[in-house]
Amino acid sequence: MVGRPQQLKNMGLTDIKKELKKLDKNKLIDLVADLYKKNKSVKEFFDFYVNPKERELFDKYRDKVFEAFYPKRGYNFKLKDGKQAISNFKKLGPSCDLIADLLLFYVETGVKFTNDFGDIDESFYSSMETTYVAALTLMKKENLLDKFADRAGKVVSDTSGIGWGFHDYLGDVHSDFYAHYSDDTDEPIEQLEKGKIIKLSGQ
Repeated sequence: MVGRPQQLKNMGLTDIKKELKKLDKNKLIDLVADLYKKNKSVKEFFDFYVNPKERELFDKYRDKVFEAFYPKRGYNFKLKDGKQAISNFKKLGPSCDLIADLLLFYVETGVKFTNDFGDIDESFYSSMETTYVAALTLMKKENLLDKFADRAGKVVSDTSGIGWGFHDYLGDVHSDFYAHYSDDTDEPIEQLEKGKIIKLSGQ
């Protein structure tokens, strides 16, 4: 009687470290070099590790996000490709500033796309909403809200004619994160107008 094939056990990080410690320096170098040659993501990681040109890398992934909505060939948008580009960019360990920028760019491009071609569907807007929340959450954590205030506000104003409750939801999210602009009534009040935070004096 033939027994069942034994299932391979998935190795965890601890197991990997244990096995790597058994290798001498030269074998370890050979292993990394082999991975570098055979695995595109590993190559990109080590290229960035050795020569971390963040802006060049950001521009590359920004283009990937844009092409997810506006492909060079055809007309079909692929949100999965855009989200994958963001995920891959994060794995390289860039600054939080650029991660937040790319997240917001994904939403900005999605808003531009639906304004160009009309209402899409619920799943499309759901992806924009969750990414907008993720962007502002990261901005708040890293004290970047002021830096991206204009762009975060413009996303909301640019959705004014879009259905599915999209505009209202983004407006509520924006108000939650940027509430500090109008919390202190003793200071000049700041409000959102046409995507920009403006100060209203004398109030």
